[in-house]
Amino acid sequence: MDNIVSLAKRRGFLFQSSGIYGGLANSWDYGPLGTLLKNNIKNEWIKFFVTSRDDIVLLDSSILQSSKVWEASGHVDHFHDPLIDCLKCKKRFRADQILEEKLNIKAEGLKNEDMDKLIFENNIKCEVCGGSFTKVRNFNMMFKTTLGSLEDNGETVFLRPETAQGIFINFDNILKSSRVKIPFGVAQIGKVFRNEITAGNFIFRTLEFEQLEIEYFINPRDADKYFDELLKYTEKWYSHIGIHKKNLKYVELDENQRAHYSKKTIDIYFNFPFGFKELESFANRGDYDLTKHSQASGKNLNYNDQEKRESFIPFVIEPSIGLDRLILALLVNGYREEEVNGRKRIFLKLSHRLSPYQIGIFPLLKDGKIDKMALDLYNLLKFKYRVVYDDAGSIGKRYRRQDEIGTPKCITFDVQTLDDNMVTVRDRDTTEQERIKIADIDSYLDSCFI
Repeated sequence: MDNIVSLAKRRGFLFQSSGIYGGLANSWDYGPLGTLLKNNIKNEWIKFFVTSRDDIVLLDSSILQSSKVWEASGHVDHFHDPLIDCLKCKKRFRADQILEEKLNIKAEGLKNEDMDKLIFENNIKCEVCGGSFTKVRNFNMMFKTTLGSLEDNGETVFLRPETAQGIFINFDNILKSSRVKIPFGVAQIGKVFRNEITAGNFIFRTLEFEQLEIEYFINPRDADKYFDELLKYTEKWYSHIGIHKKNLKYVELDENQRAHYSKKTIDIYFNFPFGFKELESFANRGDYDLTKHSQASGKNLNYNDQEKRESFIPFVIEPSIGLDRLILALLVNGYREEEVNGRKRIFLKLSHRLSPYQIGIFPLLKDGKIDKMALDLYNLLKFKYRVVYDDAGSIGKRYRRQDEIGTPKCITFDVQTLDDNMVTVRDRDTTEQERIKIADIDSYLDSCFI
């Protein structure tokens, strides 16, 4: 894990937030390369789940929503962490996470009294000072703020803890404006905020993060069919972006473990350096959300099927990915170390679909003609591919820089280029090199980046 963190900071993927002031705990800023990687993932996700399909549309709902939304959805009453305090050193911990670490069980969803019993029976003590714990109590994870110019008479609102509710409260708007028919989905990418006490493991658990979520609306009688279909399609997504199947694990939660609204949930785990941890939740939310918002708002959120002459509140299948966890998974999945001629080579085996840059262009000599040829190719390719121009340092240093940030192909202009109009193309994964005519470069790259 230390190698991943070091690489991410060194090469400008991620920086500690507020770093010049000592940093803000569990908050990270995406640097130049991290921002490119992040946006590439989002664009590829939209292409894979939205624009390549006919049954899913996009939404971008607001971060601030009426507090009535969160009351109706149950977040005010149910969205909490089970916390315990050490009676001796006064440090605060997540009870479910301590039980998972100490007893290797899935503790999420257990009742507070059941966690109290497990902690007592297994004599679990504070890992900092060895002290005993208080009883488990609930702590709501939503961030509060005040809407209005005066804090004492302003309206209390919450920063959204999930993007899903923005989809549910716009269900009727989408039906009327998009003319979609069930089954259909609504996809959304957006920031969410959770005031979690226990965070850490780099960007695995942070206070502010992004979600890639789909709410797929279906006839209740078709729930199992579309649950299985979407899960298989999600499996293809991970293969599409280059995540090894061996690094994934699918775990179905029992009734005591899944959320109170869930009819069925499968968590997708990734093999992080700190063990298999949740990357994505795949749930059948039933009709819970639309029913609650219909009751609370007085708005009829039934779907009227004119062809079959039936009216019902749809069930919802929800694939929900934490984007920041996905980025960490991709860094872990792609990180490679090998020895070449007695020296360590580090490279990121990222899919060309996601890598910050796809091509590096190197003029090897400080020569007017070489520079012009290299710049001409750079200016030609940059409108079609993600290209970086690098003319600083030895060829070895340039290769190492591009290897570490995951650039799949590097093109070098050398003195021989002046004679034969050919360049050397190097592959990131194999380090193999071949001479290609400049005139053939575009078609060659097309074949590489299918």
